Amino acid sequence: MNQGTLVAHCGTRKITREELSGLPVPEATRTHQPLGHLAIVETLIESLSFRHISVVRDEYAVTPDGMKMFGVMDLDMEYAECRFSIGLRNSNDKSMRLALTVGYRVFVCDNMAFAGDFTPVLYKHTRKLDLVEIISIGVDRIQRNFAPLREQINEWQARELLDEEAKLLIYHAFIDRELPLPRHLLHKVHGHYFAPAYEAFRARTLWSLANAFTSAFKELKPIAQFGLTAKLGTFLSRHASAYPHQEATLVEQPPDELLAVV
Repeated sequence: MNQGTLVAHCGTRKITREELSGLPVPEATRTHQPLGHLAIVETLIESLSFRHISVVRDEYAVTPDGMKMFGVMDLDMEYAECRFSIGLRNSNDKSMRLALTVGYRVFVCDNMAFAGDFTPVLYKHTRKLDLVEIISIGVDRIQRNFAPLREQINEWQARELLDEEAKLLIYHAFIDRELPLPRHLLHKVHGHYFAPAYEAFRARTLWSLANAFTSAFKELKPIAQFGLTAKLGTFLSRHASAYPHQEATLVEQPPDELLAVV
């Protein structure tokens, strides 16, 4: 089961939800309304609970002065071996907007990398900001956007691949360098797809191939791993639409020979 990723390596430190309560909140000015980090987290959790959504895991990182906060929350919403997550960040020094990002691929880093499948909240800290209203509207958007994410998963699970087509996609990714992948992962991707460890990914589908790639990516550092995962979806969607299953384009050489190239 996947989970949101929080990386703290640019001067922040990870803390618990309870420790957020001890962080300072500056005084408001005529144009700027600081928001307590814990208040944001608790409002979000409460708003999720009203929709019968629970947080099963959360973690946070803050700067030494407590002005910036980054976090991830994993939700009790699962679909097709995926767990949906929320990424959040906030600052009280005017350096960042209050933001939430959501999806089954969520990555938050204190180097300002902030990515998910969609972003339902992005607000400046103005004096008219109503935290409860903003979070409530954001959670409504989250619920509405879960359906398109499920549809994409369903489409990829239904998109069957010929073995030669799957090998061709791997060839495009590694040998044609359509993705900036380390060559040593080629054998890993091939192995995860054609000899998967889990029954859920034994079907020869685009979804199983995507899982083979992301499983191989786990050997990389988090930032590189997420960057490649973000590019993978576009790569697979482009090729899947270009080569319909019934008219799959095959490699001219025996497909397994691509493994000997590396």
